[in-house]
This record gives sequence, structure tokens and C-alpha cells, in this order.
Amino acid sequence: MSFERSTAAQARLHELVPGGAHTFAKGSDQYPEGMAPVLVSGRGARVRDIDGNEFVEYGMGMRAVTLGHAYEPVLDAVRSVLAGGLSFTRPTDLELAAAEDFLALVPGADMVKFCKNGSDATSAAIRLARAATGRDLVVQCHDQPYFSAQDWFVGTLPINAGVPGAVRSLIRSFGYNDLDSLRTVLEENSGQVACVILEAATALAEPAPGFLEGVRELCDGHGVVLIFDEMITGFRWAAGGAQSIYGITPDLSTWGKAMGNGFPIAALAGRRELMELGGLGTDRARVFLLSSTHGAESVSLAAFRAVVQAYRETDPVAAMERQGRALADGVNAVAAEAGIADRLDVAGRPSCLVFRTKDAEGVPSQAMRTLYLQEILQRGVLGQSYVISAAHTDADVEQTVDAARGAVSAYRKALETGRPEDLFAGRPVAPAHRQYAAPRRLTER
Repeated sequence: MSFERSTAAQARLHELVPGGAHTFAKGSDQYPEGMAPVLVSGRGARVRDIDGNEFVEYGMGMRAVTLGHAYEPVLDAVRSVLAGGLSFTRPTDLELAAAEDFLALVPGADMVKFCKNGSDATSAAIRLARAATGRDLVVQCHDQPYFSAQDWFVGTLPINAGVPGAVRSLIRSFGYNDLDSLRTVLEENSGQVACVILEAATALAEPAPGFLEGVRELCDGHGVVLIFDEMITGFRWAAGGAQSIYGITPDLSTWGKAMGNGFPIAALAGRRELMELGGLGTDRARVFLLSSTHGAESVSLAAFRAVVQAYRETDPVAAMERQGRALADGVNAVAAEAGIADRLDVAGRPSCLVFRTKDAEGVPSQAMRTLYLQEILQRGVLGQSYVISAAHTDADVEQTVDAARGAVSAYRKALETGRPEDLFAGRPVAPAHRQYAAPRRLTER
């Protein structure tokens, strides 16, 4: 399999786009050197690159695609509004219909405001919570890797250059499934915390019995706004998000990714008494709450409504979970047959799987990850995880399991020698949010 044209295009991208991509997780440093495909199209669960290679794709647009690429009912809905114009100086009836659709899915929310990306939605939620409480501190779950591209959260990352120390000083953290850590931070900062933000669940972590209930109780007891980040869980755990699965209603929730099946749309939703602080029904000082030129353009709202319709008429979550279980069982069986199940496995919620790579000592390894990525890429499987869609067919899953079967020979050899670098060219993949470009700095060879 050749990546010659992709490699040349990627080099040009690095000359024109900082990092060579518009999302850290899409960067070439997340793939083996010389094997970072530049894509041209996708349909269902398959994509093509500029070298003509076809791959079964996982990750699905950073978890933004649950129905499959180029899903026809969504495309039909988009085509139906194109001829009528996209952006206007007043709201459209489509905005009303989309808001009604959304709130019907999320019964714990009274109002919703649409925007274009999850970072804006979560940051607006933080601003709203601070305004409602008159407090400054934000408590975030430190076991969860990403909430926003804006300063309040970027200041917590290793790659935090440019974020003022004063901003970083306003963040506290607690551990997932650790109520005592949350209780401690709320008590130590009593009367100063505006909100607690977390994902109710993640691919690898389900809430322990009583955990979310305890979070809700602690927030209520301290007068703190509870925010659920539903970027990933929304439409992947359920159409109504994690809150509909676990039965805990947050004060505010933030949404995005799969809402539009790849079209750019996100949302902030919540209780009326909070949301109205950004409206015209309050006597309090108003909150600047999500105001953007393209926040409610017609194309993405039409796509969102078509996604909602698809979830009403079919069961994409069940399809993802069914195929995810088959994939995890198949790859894990391959690893077990090769005697490396304790070093390579697939884990997580079936609709949001990850593969885990460890070295001979059982330590998570970027080098072993690079080797595994190389081996499955050569066999037509693309993705840094096994996040699946409802479009993945039995044939897609079978090809992926076969790719894993082909990869385990090299993986086992690397475990035996302790030198996976001998089996791939270049340098290992590197953490996306690291502080320095090294060890994948462009001029370093």
C-alpha cells in the first residue's frame, strides 16, 4: 500500500497549516511516519485517500458520525434547504422546529441555544454558571481529557502557552467515581465554586453506583451548577445522552459531534432560570450567551433534524453496540489466540471502543501503538481507536478482525525483542496535547 501522494500533501499542509491539520487528534504525529493518509471521500464506514487506498474507518470524524459518511437522508435534508438560502438577519422557522426537536429528546432541559462547536457550548455554560452564582471557580473532572479549546480549560493542559496564570488559577479538579475528592474540593473552596463539569461516563469508565447521584447532591448542597458534557455521550450512548441513561438531570448540558452526523452543530441546553439569564426575560444583568453569525445557519439545522428523525425511525445506538461487541470479541479473541491478550486488547462501551497497547512490562506504549497502527493501516483499517458507527457492516468488522490477526505476529515479535522500533520506520506517535513538538518535531529526523 503506497502513501506517496498523501505524504507529499501532508508535507504541504505543514507548510500552510500549523500542525498540518485543523484538529490535534487528526495530526500526522498521531500516525506512523509516512503513513498518514490524506482523505478525499467517504461513504458508510469506508474512506478513500488521494493515493487511491480504501480503508474501513474508525473514530468516525472524531466521534461526530454515527449514521455513516454521506448518509443519504441527512444529505437529502441538506439539499432541501440549500435553494432557500442559508443565513438571514432574523430567525427562521427551521430554528424553532430544531429547538422543539432537541428539547423533545432532552426532557430535563427547558431551553436550548445552538452554535457551531462544542468548545463554544461548554465555555458558554461556564460563563453562565459564573454569572448565575456570582462565583469564579470551576471544578472539572481531571480524568477526562478534553472539554474546550478556550482558555479556561486549555490552561489545565500541558500545551497551555499563552493562557494567563490568573485564568489557570480559577480551575480545581476531582477524580471520576471519587466523591470524596469532589467533596473535599467543594468544602475547601466553599462559597467560591460556580460549577462542576464532567462527562457522566466515558468509553472506559461507567459511573459507580451512587456516584452521579452523589455529585448531584453535593452540587445542590453547595449551591453549585452541575454541567454534563454530552459531546460524546449524546447520540452515542443514547439520543437523549448519558442523562437519559443514568437518570440524573444536570442544570446545564453541552452537545455537539454526532448531532449533525458530521455537519457543524453544537448546543447548550438547560434549566429555564439559568438559560434565561442570556435572554430577555430576566431583570438581572444579562449574560453574553452564544452569539454568532453561523450559529443557526440552515444546513446544519436541517442535518440535525434529519439525524433526530433517523434516531426516531431506526436504532443507531443498538446497531453500534451490536457491531462494537462483535468487533471487540473478534479482536480480543485474536489477541488471546496469539497469547498477548494482556498486552493488546479492545475495551470500552461497544459504541465507543478503544484499543490498548502495552509493552512487555505491561506499560502503555506509544511505540507498540505505532506498530499496531502501521500493521492495521497496511491491511486497510484506519483509526486511532475502534469508535464505530451504525454504518459498519459485518464485512467491515470481519476485515478489521482479519487486520488484527495479521498485526499480532509483528506485535508478538516486538514483545519478544523489546524493540518495536525495529519494525516500523521513523519515530513513534506522540501525545496530541504535549507541551513541545518533540519527539515529532518536523525538522527532527
